[in-house]
Amino acid sequence: MSHVWELEAAALGQIALAAVVLGAGLPALFAAGVRASAWGRGGSAEVGADAPAHPVGRALSGAVFAVVVLVALLGITFIVASGSGKTVSFEHVYPTVVDE
Repeated sequence: MSHVWELEAAALGQIALAAVVLGAGLPALFAAGVRASAWGRGGSAEVGADAPAHPVGRALSGAVFAVVVLVALLGITFIVASGSGKTVSFEHVYPTVVDE
């Protein structure tokens, strides 16, 4: 009987991890990208509204936004593949849609 509880606990742990990563982690990552895009150079950039952004902040925000978009596209791909009777496979590192 304890083996069943161990399996259920492991499954619930995986569900909780996915919920935290996708439910709270992705919006937090997006917020970090917004914060990085607002990173100023200091001095007059802290006072003026039309001051240029810091190049590192701009690059960091672009990378973070790219990750957020890729995760969203992967989620849409998973939903469309599931509705078509297919599944998403990660056998070759990058995701591919294959028959079930």
